[in-house]
Amino acid sequence: MSSQATPSTAENQPTVTVLDYGSGNVRSAVRALERAGATVKLSAKPEDVLTADGLVVPGVGAFGSVMSELKSVDALRMIGRRVAGGRAVLGICVGMQVLFDAGFEHGVHEEGMGEWPGTVELLPAPVVPHMGWNTVQAAEGSMLFEGVEDERFYFVHSYGVQKWDFEVLQPKMRPPMVTWSEHGAPFIAAIENGPLCATQFHPEKSGDAGARLLRNWVLSLNKAAK
Repeated sequence: MSSQATPSTAENQPTVTVLDYGSGNVRSAVRALERAGATVKLSAKPEDVLTADGLVVPGVGAFGSVMSELKSVDALRMIGRRVAGGRAVLGICVGMQVLFDAGFEHGVHEEGMGEWPGTVELLPAPVVPHMGWNTVQAAEGSMLFEGVEDERFYFVHSYGVQKWDFEVLQPKMRPPMVTWSEHGAPFIAAIENGPLCATQFHPEKSGDAGARLLRNWVLSLNKAAK
């Protein structure tokens, strides 16, 4: 099957597939993406996952459970194909965490997708989960946070990546843009790495700031298609 992009709609709306693999209530993400200007499908069918202009990978629950559910619909292969082909992917919450090397929850080490170096670990805070609104330190030149660099976003998580050690293998290689937040310790709140982006917070639950961030991402899909 070809993974080439399908044309956008007549209204010039990019197509987005929200990966449907059993991760909680994702209808809010679908509605938020539609409001951001995308034509959205909730699906795990390869033709929908591979051909959409953008793929959103939501995630709620434990790291290991999400990895198992993704494997059950062959999502790891399909996400890998999109990333290798320069096709846009946006991970949200645990959908971001599984893109790292590993997760360590409840004394169990689980292997992740390994797109980025790092281990998801319990936040060293007096109170977890980290639930509610928090600011971020947006990466300089961020596309996602353009216009909302100083806004607050809605987090619900107990685990996060607290260390970042990315090796630039080639002089012309652009390292990922990393946005940080803090709860007990600094942790990665978002990453932008070419076509692969992710947020630890829930943009679909983050009011006007989250809506603007999703709109920024949807607009980038139109630019990538040109």
